[in-house]
Amino acid sequence: QVQLVESGGGLVQAGGSLRLSCAASGGSFSSVAMGWFRQAPGKERTIVAGINWNGGSTYYADSVKGRFTISRDNAKNTVYLQMNSLKPEDTAVYYCAQGRYPDYYGARAFGSWGRGTQVTVSS
Repeated sequence: QVQLVESGGGLVQAGGSLRLSCAASGGSFSSVAMGWFRQAPGKERTIVAGINWNGGSTYYADSVKGRFTISRDNAKNTVYLQMNSLKPEDTAVYYCAQGRYPDYYGARAFGSWGRGTQVTVSS
């Protein structure tokens, strides 16, 4: 019974920053990959960033590379997404997801999902 709770979303002006947090309970957080996904109005949910079980490897979508940073603290069962230089096109509901494998970021490998947190970037 994995439970994921996102926090840190909100309204920010273009160029600003936000840090999202995802607190996990249950499951095997420390031994599996974690990811952040987002879904904008009228669009499909897509992966934003992924991180392997110990934080040694990360993945970023091209649209956020150089602006977003994913990290994790296994002692706190928490994964973070630092978002800098935010753009209006970053506006979306951001979801935290927990994987079933240590290093695989494929969408089908994320079996547990949070409810999401809204990020709105104004121009």
